[in-house]
Amino acid sequence: MFCLRNYWSPAFALVRGGATVGHPIKFNSVVVCGARGPRPRYPRVWKTRKKIGTISKSQKLVECIKGLSNVKEEVYGALDSFVAWELEFPLIVVKKALKALEDEKEWKRIIQVIKWMFNKGQGKTMGSYYTLLNALIEDGRTEEAEELFGMIFSRYMEGLPRTFFMRMISLYYSVGAYDKMFEVFADMEELGVRPDGSIVRMLGDVFQKLEMMDKYEKLKKKYPPPKLEYRYIKGKRIRMKVYPDSTTEEATKGYPSTDELEEAESIHLDNELEEAASSSLDRNVLDDAASGDLEYA
Repeated sequence: MFCLRNYWSPAFALVRGGATVGHPIKFNSVVVCGARGPRPRYPRVWKTRKKIGTISKSQKLVECIKGLSNVKEEVYGALDSFVAWELEFPLIVVKKALKALEDEKEWKRIIQVIKWMFNKGQGKTMGSYYTLLNALIEDGRTEEAEELFGMIFSRYMEGLPRTFFMRMISLYYSVGAYDKMFEVFADMEELGVRPDGSIVRMLGDVFQKLEMMDKYEKLKKKYPPPKLEYRYIKGKRIRMKVYPDSTTEEATKGYPSTDELEEAESIHLDNELEEAASSSLDRNVLDDAASGDLEYA
């Protein structure tokens, strides 16, 4: 191997006779291998080659807890062993696992995983609270759902999303607890949360069942049905007209059909042609009268 590291150049010498000083020439260390090529690079031993993503981890987490019993200690122990070697809490992995469990309607597992996550002090967000509330309602644990909603409502009173009120009102509507339903709706009005169309419809049905027509009229007057709404068609947000009844005749009444549009266009075109012909005829008559070609009787 030939190395040119300590090479001396005369450019480094100072010129004593003159005032100028030569600039040093920079030489990079040149290393030439015997095989005439770059040095071979070997993979590092400490660097892992297999990269496991969050999706595969979430699938493993679902498979890990799916075959267990409903004993709290067994499920919590499996979850602790799953995250034992993690440097940070895998919050994204747990959220994706919860989404997968929600698609499979594993409500008990969702409750256990969220409560375990809350005990670790992680993931206390509105989305996690709503997933837990929905899982408790779907699992038939109404009392725990009411306690959870009361805790969330007292803690996040002014910033509570409308979806929580909608879920509780729909729960009380299905159960038949109309008094609690009215209480939640009163809390919504006090906080200035505008109800959704589904909430207004459920309240209207209850007022009609209980024969409270005066309150029903006030409700319809205060919250009239929207005339326009946004719908997503092929990924695009489109503003569409809302009809009170879903009948075909009323739905097509506001917009003419294709045949009607073609007929209207043909009528409009015929009228334009007639107007153009009459105007041209009048112009010719005036020209002939001006030139004296017409004979008056």
